[in-house]
Amino acid sequence: MKHTRPKILHITTVPGTLFFFQGQMRFIESQGFEVHALSSPGDRLERFGRLEGVPVHAVRMHRRITPLKDLAALWRIWRTIRLLRPEIVQAHTPKGGLLGMIAAWLARAPVRIYHIHGLPLTTARGYKRLILHATEKLSCLLAHQVFCVSHSLREIIVEKRLCPADKIKVLMSGSANGIDATGRFNPDLLPPGSRREVRERYGIPDSALVIGFVGRLVRDKGIAELAAAWKILRERHPSLHLLLAGEFEGGDPVPRNAKDVLSRDRRVHLVGRVEREQMPGFYTAMDTLVLPTYREGFPTVLAEAAAMRLPVVATQAPGCRDAVWDGATGTLVPVRDAEALANAIERYLGDPAMRRRHGHTARMRMLKEFRCEDMWAAVHSEYLRLLHERGIELPFARETDSQYLTETRKYGNSERL
Repeated sequence: MKHTRPKILHITTVPGTLFFFQGQMRFIESQGFEVHALSSPGDRLERFGRLEGVPVHAVRMHRRITPLKDLAALWRIWRTIRLLRPEIVQAHTPKGGLLGMIAAWLARAPVRIYHIHGLPLTTARGYKRLILHATEKLSCLLAHQVFCVSHSLREIIVEKRLCPADKIKVLMSGSANGIDATGRFNPDLLPPGSRREVRERYGIPDSALVIGFVGRLVRDKGIAELAAAWKILRERHPSLHLLLAGEFEGGDPVPRNAKDVLSRDRRVHLVGRVEREQMPGFYTAMDTLVLPTYREGFPTVLAEAAAMRLPVVATQAPGCRDAVWDGATGTLVPVRDAEALANAIERYLGDPAMRRRHGHTARMRMLKEFRCEDMWAAVHSEYLRLLHERGIELPFARETDSQYLTETRKYGNSERL
């Protein structure tokens, strides 16, 4: 390669996914790499580039299956790879992963990494499920290495024979980037009036108990079950409020009756999308966070809430099982079970000591197992290993074989640590 620093190109379908790697790309740059990001155009892509100090490249991609537009996007991604000549192409999300891996294979990128953040095929039906199964398998086939954000999701991927077990790896205890529990998501660093300020903004009394939800308001997030549980709880607890940070989306619409329940209740506060910088304040306004999702990769929102000392109620879906210690940092309930969801929430509402105990344990776990700096070091170690295995000479001081093995054992084991 003719450039002085090895290049890494991250590919995502939409710019929002890039923010899950906030801090990581800047760290990798500090280790001697040149990092680029490619995603659909928009203000968020440009903002991420400024935030991380990395060049960004705009190629419009659609989450839905759009053959002609997908071919056009594939050609543009291939052209970008040919121009940049990165040593490593790391592609994320189903569509970005598929197009990115095909383009990187066609361009003969030396190292190809497919990073799996979730598995939409687990809730898909009919021909869509067949297509998603085929595309996931192809993305894994074309990659030299597959990363997965949780151990429980990895088990499903191997079980469904989407990827060989020796090719797919979970770094640390899971997640894409770790969690900044000492900085951004540290309740001790927030101004004392943060909880009251957020509550006053939405007309929530300071003495009220608040259930929170953060995420896309879509069917797969269990919004129908949340609405059903809310109908049970609102009658039993007249001062209870529900705070939802997220937007309704048309691609996976919430049933009309569930949407009506949430939209027409004065004690339900639909605040729309909240930027990540504002989320710590929103968490302080909550007493319990709820995520009744049908599927996850690794739910970052549960890790953020844990870092903020919030107990959580989530489902037993893959990913949630990695983020929550059932009975210690939160409570897990069966998927699609509104009554179990309501009962679990109610136990927290009636037991402030348990809320404090589970919240404290949750934060301690985040500080021990999910430090951003540890995840960044693990990713860096993987890059060095993969380049070394492909016989690529690095322009900066090379690690010895024993150092590679030490770092790989410490950070890169595909089994549960």
